[in-house]
Amino acid sequence: MSRSGNETFYQRYGKRVIDLCLSLVLLILFWWVLAIVAILVRVKLGGPVLFKQPRPGKDEKIFKLYKFRTMTDERDEKGNLLPDEVRLTRFGKALRATSLDELPEVLNIVRGEMAIIGPRPQLVRDMVFMTHEQRKRHFVRPGLSGLAQVNGRNAIAWDDKLAYDLDYIEHITFAGDAAIFFKTLAKAFLKHEGITEDGMATSADYGDYLLAEGRVTCEEYYDLQEQAKKLLNETVVIQ
Repeated sequence: MSRSGNETFYQRYGKRVIDLCLSLVLLILFWWVLAIVAILVRVKLGGPVLFKQPRPGKDEKIFKLYKFRTMTDERDEKGNLLPDEVRLTRFGKALRATSLDELPEVLNIVRGEMAIIGPRPQLVRDMVFMTHEQRKRHFVRPGLSGLAQVNGRNAIAWDDKLAYDLDYIEHITFAGDAAIFFKTLAKAFLKHEGITEDGMATSADYGDYLLAEGRVTCEEYYDLQEQAKKLLNETVVIQ
């Protein structure tokens, strides 16, 4: 999956140059913040400090997204992980509320897997439930923050979130990216808006949302979940 060659100079060259330069400057200036958060995560939640997860990137190439972990590894007597709301600690909630758990994604930006601004990278099991039109969001690099995040983050419905992503990729400009960047800072550090839905430790998967809404059958749901597993097993994840 790739986009036709009608990109502006900013989209093709300028955006990546700015992303790389700004992310390197942020690493140089705020390495001590990452170090302090990493130490706190290690003390309060144990190791590993980083949470790694495969996500679909530009042109649906799978990469490993890096975050600071926000949950414990508590398990039941059978060895199964406890529900997210049990494993998400007060410290973890604080990291999410300030978006400090997202800081390691700067490494993904340096590596060229992500941009500072763009559609948020969703799970592979979310991607397989998207329509062909919705999957156009993967024409561009996923972002640390995006248009959907400054318009409600996970508090808005999946359909609205994906619509914002499609609107963004059709109107990528330096001014637009700058506006999203500063709105993200204001929401994360001034308003302390979190990334979870009301009453939930984590947002619902897109497939679960569609199933609950009756927009996919149980058979379609399980077929697409298997498709996601197969895609992950067959894909060589970028190290």
